[in-house]
Amino acid sequence: MSVTVKSVEKGSRAYKSPVKKGNVILKINNNEIMDVLDYRFYQQSERLTLEYINSKGKIKSCKIKKKECEELGFEFDTYLMDKKHSCRNKCIFCFIDQLPKGLRDTLYFKDDDSRLSFLFGNYITLTNITEHEIERIIKMHISPINISVHTTNPELRVKMMNNKNAGRALDIMKRFNQNGIKLNCQLVLCPDINDSKELERSLCDLLSMENVECVAAVPVGLSGHREGLFELKPYTKEKALDVIKIIDEFGDMCFEKYGQRRVFAADEFYIKAGLDLPDASYYEEFLQLENGVGLVPLFKKEAKEAIDLCDYKLENKRSITVITGEAAYPFIKEIVDNVSKKWDNLECKVKAIKNNFFGGEITVAGLVTATDIEAQLKGEKLGEELLIPSVMLRDGGDMFLDSVTVEELSENLNVKITAVDNDGFVFLDKILGKDF
Repeated sequence: MSVTVKSVEKGSRAYKSPVKKGNVILKINNNEIMDVLDYRFYQQSERLTLEYINSKGKIKSCKIKKKECEELGFEFDTYLMDKKHSCRNKCIFCFIDQLPKGLRDTLYFKDDDSRLSFLFGNYITLTNITEHEIERIIKMHISPINISVHTTNPELRVKMMNNKNAGRALDIMKRFNQNGIKLNCQLVLCPDINDSKELERSLCDLLSMENVECVAAVPVGLSGHREGLFELKPYTKEKALDVIKIIDEFGDMCFEKYGQRRVFAADEFYIKAGLDLPDASYYEEFLQLENGVGLVPLFKKEAKEAIDLCDYKLENKRSITVITGEAAYPFIKEIVDNVSKKWDNLECKVKAIKNNFFGGEITVAGLVTATDIEAQLKGEKLGEELLIPSVMLRDGGDMFLDSVTVEELSENLNVKITAVDNDGFVFLDKILGKDF
């Protein structure tokens, strides 16, 4: 495989070379260039020999001298220089299979791409990985790799993922571990399938590898659109308590062995179990925030520090509304109440938006749609501004999951809408309407 040059940055090292727009790069220093990882890794040297196909279809070579790690200056059609690798599994718990019809096409695409794991932190299942990619990860020492494990029982993994290759994941992980590749692991738990004894087995296997940095246990998300899919049950309070007990036992063992807990339950498990969430210090380096592990404790810690340190004077009365999902509502309400105690000329309402669009057991803020927001807030006095979590929006911050834009919702509700990142200090600033 090879990559075609889309353009060459003016003034760059590449601009001075004979390689032009439309030429095809074959090799750098005799290493085949297949995609972004190859290109970025092999372009780091100070002395490069490029093999390429010119506009006449002839294979040529040229030498380029540059500073170590300096960018060459070639640009390509896509960031990956290749198509995303799609998922070949049919997991019994896959949330994409539970989406209602009629959403944007991009929402139905399932990626399972080792390159995206390294570049953007995406989780991969290892069922889609080739021997070439395994060897490349080891050779380039690409680390960490984020892996959706779910279970280390080969037979059970095959059944859960409906993929005959799913059982070989542990062997691949062992190879990575032996070569010093750091691993962050995710276990999506389904009641009575891969929890209880199977969870204990998975944790024993994973935590025996010294380069497994962190393991996150996440409860399966069940929407109201599971017609024809594998029958799954939501987590009850009792089952959630069982998961946390196992996580605590293994976390204690890890702490004794490594001085780190390494295994954590997602915040949602504590909410389902009716338990108080641990303090932020419990979560060490917060390696699994994207899986909802320690997200609430960190946000609460930041917000408390922000409130304690802030001496901003709110000169005029301010009236706003904050919305979130049902799961986070008690925590956001607690923070807002503390803000209101310090700034008595602030009127801030907090509303939990019920997820009727996806239905089922979905309560997280990141899956709230504009359709539900409008239906549940229409006609209410929202004040001068409506604050929403930025996780409700796609990358770029302009559109909800149901393809409604922020501008459209703002017009429909007749209120200014501001998206707020998951940062306690930023949240306080937005509540107070501070200008930056």
